[in-house]
Amino acid sequence: MQIRNLPLTVRRSIELLGLMLCGYLLIIGKDIIMPVLMAFFISIMLLPLYNFFKKRKFPEALAIFFPILILAIGIALVVWFFSSQVSDLIADFPQIRKNVAKHLNSLSNWVSSISSFSTREQTRFVNEQANKFLNVSGGLLTGAAGSVSSILVFIGLLPIYIYLLLFYKNLLLRFVFLWFPEDDHPKVREAVLETKVIIKSYLLGLLIQISYITVLLGGILLLIGIKHALLIAVIFAFLNLIPYVGALVGNVIGVLLTVSSSEEAWPILAVLGTIAFVQFLDNNILMPRIVGSKVKINAMAAILGVFIGGSLAGISGMFLSLPIIAILKVMFDRSSIFKHWGVLLGDERPEQNPMDTPELRVQTEEVQEKLEVENEIQPTKKK
Repeated sequence: MQIRNLPLTVRRSIELLGLMLCGYLLIIGKDIIMPVLMAFFISIMLLPLYNFFKKRKFPEALAIFFPILILAIGIALVVWFFSSQVSDLIADFPQIRKNVAKHLNSLSNWVSSISSFSTREQTRFVNEQANKFLNVSGGLLTGAAGSVSSILVFIGLLPIYIYLLLFYKNLLLRFVFLWFPEDDHPKVREAVLETKVIIKSYLLGLLIQISYITVLLGGILLLIGIKHALLIAVIFAFLNLIPYVGALVGNVIGVLLTVSSSEEAWPILAVLGTIAFVQFLDNNILMPRIVGSKVKINAMAAILGVFIGGSLAGISGMFLSLPIIAILKVMFDRSSIFKHWGVLLGDERPEQNPMDTPELRVQTEEVQEKLEVENEIQPTKKK
């Protein structure tokens, strides 16, 4: 018996049970699943380079090895640049300590002027909180050793998985087609092609986004005269890869670096204003033109996806949450059984209330195209 022939309540129960099972499998197997997922996305991005070398009659092993080598060189350059900026920050540590002490004294005087807490009581309170923080930090550092080892294993497995995914890509594609009935193969092919386009445009867009945010934000902060401008720009650019949450954390780190390296308050406002300006350009002008609008995920699904991905698989889960949701939407939209989940993830927001408009209670191509036009979403091209 096919699933579509089961009673509706049974089908919905199976769907929810499947979601719970997928979450449980991700929790217990995240150390295996997340490197494979990351390698899958990167291998899609490296496909043009692989095809370039293949067309020039390179042996398949070398055609796969050279793109991975180019990727490793790029990552090494980023790590070198970031470490050089951190070294400059460490060299300024004596001055940073003086600036922090000055800001703390100013804050203490301000608290004394508006409350009954004396400087001695404030010092005692700070010392108590510092001791608690040190105790918590000790526990975090103890667990950090395991995290570092996990990261090293993650990085070590990544190139191996990328190589194997590129080497066996035809075998994997055949497996995907054999998974579905022959009548569904046109839809499967369409979903595979669109998924490839989404992943390539998304990851390439992120690389371009990191570059122009670093140059634009770092350049403006350098012109203003903000110390450690490039470090602030690099940290913000990479944290911005995590949707919604990363930008907030990047703002906080930027402010903390500015406070610790300056004796005045105006640089803080300058950094916040510059970050807000760059974010406005990124969100409303640059990124939509680079990545495109073929698949849009609504903000509620994106935010929930980030937090769920983070709770299930850590930082890598937060970073991969958006492309995974986009791929799921592509598959759901082409499935007669799971179309409603595609609606839940998408940004095709109706202007009318489905309670009063019966045509919005069903999923048809005509209604979908109308909603895409209303929400300025590029219609999906039929393959």
